[in-house]
Amino acid sequence: MKPASRAVAFAAAAAVALTSLPVRAQTGSSAGIPMIRDAEIEQLLRDYTQPILKVAGLGNQNIRVVIINDRTFNAFVMDAHRIFVNAGALMETKTPNQLIGIFAHETGHIVGGHLAKMRQELANAQTAAIIAMLLGAGAMVAGARSNSVDMGNAGAAVFTAPQSYIEHSLLSYQRAQEEQADRAGVRFLTMTGQSAKGMYDTFKKFADETMFSASRIDPYAQNHPMPAERMAELENLVHTQYWDKMDPPALQFRHDMMRAKMYGFMDRPDAVLRRYPLTDTTLPARYARAISAYRFGDLRSAVAQIDSLIQAMPNNPYFYELKGQTLLEGAHPADAIAPLRRAVQLASDPALIQILLGQALVATNDVTMAKDAIPLLRAALLKEPESTDAYSTLAMAYGRENDLADADLASAQAAFASGDNKTARELAARAKQRFPIGSPGWVRADDIVAFNKNQKDNPLFK
Repeated sequence: MKPASRAVAFAAAAAVALTSLPVRAQTGSSAGIPMIRDAEIEQLLRDYTQPILKVAGLGNQNIRVVIINDRTFNAFVMDAHRIFVNAGALMETKTPNQLIGIFAHETGHIVGGHLAKMRQELANAQTAAIIAMLLGAGAMVAGARSNSVDMGNAGAAVFTAPQSYIEHSLLSYQRAQEEQADRAGVRFLTMTGQSAKGMYDTFKKFADETMFSASRIDPYAQNHPMPAERMAELENLVHTQYWDKMDPPALQFRHDMMRAKMYGFMDRPDAVLRRYPLTDTTLPARYARAISAYRFGDLRSAVAQIDSLIQAMPNNPYFYELKGQTLLEGAHPADAIAPLRRAVQLASDPALIQILLGQALVATNDVTMAKDAIPLLRAALLKEPESTDAYSTLAMAYGRENDLADADLASAQAAFASGDNKTARELAARAKQRFPIGSPGWVRADDIVAFNKNQKDNPLFK
């Protein structure tokens, strides 16, 4: 029975992989996903994806890009609400158009409803495996009763067949989806007046890298089309009237700054200096070196370098954010407040910076400052309703004011957002005892106490 069991396990594992992640995120336990949150990069990715999503008919679907802390080059969709992209893809794409092409392809998967269709294929595969297993068991039982070796062998063969059949059929189905997503991606790029060259160059790079190994393996054992076939199909599609259109210089600059920021945060100082030597005086290079100085404890040098960046671009909110973060984590929370306030004023979507500013205000241990943090954090939570950091800081701010009911409720919400439902229920139950029955705080605490993980309603979104 082992071969058939493996076939069932293959289908079941794939089904779990496709369905469990959205549920975890919905209930606030996405903290287990190694995500990167950054206001500057997320704003850039929104600017990349919004035109694509709009022409795809998804502009009002609140689809966001989630950055995974992984250096490999990858992007994928797991539901109809998020596009996941690895840090490696952000760091290795040299132009906006290359990254936008990837997002256009992934948008094609969402528009095509490929995730829902794949779940149905997996369900069909599970059914086929179970039926084959039962038929195989019946054949072996019949063979044993009749002392027929051939019948017993036939039963064993039925057991081993489903695994190969299911894998080949599912992978073939997925290859077809990839081809459809390619075509849709080129269409979206054309509709937005953008070149498909970035998509083509990116996929060709990986096709060239895999060509040698691909020539030696079963083409049906790949979850994407064979490189030569895929590139030939793409080449017939991508030469639109926008093929030679370049990215605007301002957008290329933001892309270069994003890559510099990623390398500054993720590489060691020696690696940062090799990539951005002191002889490179461009703003992206200076940005990477300033971040590296902040990360590795040279506070004075980091602040001086960041001040130089601010002098060069005095209206860049993310330079002020970096200065505030550097001072806050360098044990100077009071000094961090002014640059963070300026960053909040300048940023188009300041929720993450508001949370950082709230942390600086509370870290001063000044009751007046803590009081100022409360409306700031509550405003941020309207945009970031699952932020554990925001709820934890809000709990401390309420604690400074001796507001124990709201402090308990915020602590419960922080626990719930991190996926610790047991602690969340305990803290919410204590908060209920402190709030007047039927008050808004009591109702929110009661929602957490009564929450069942199988329910659709998430208390953090109420």
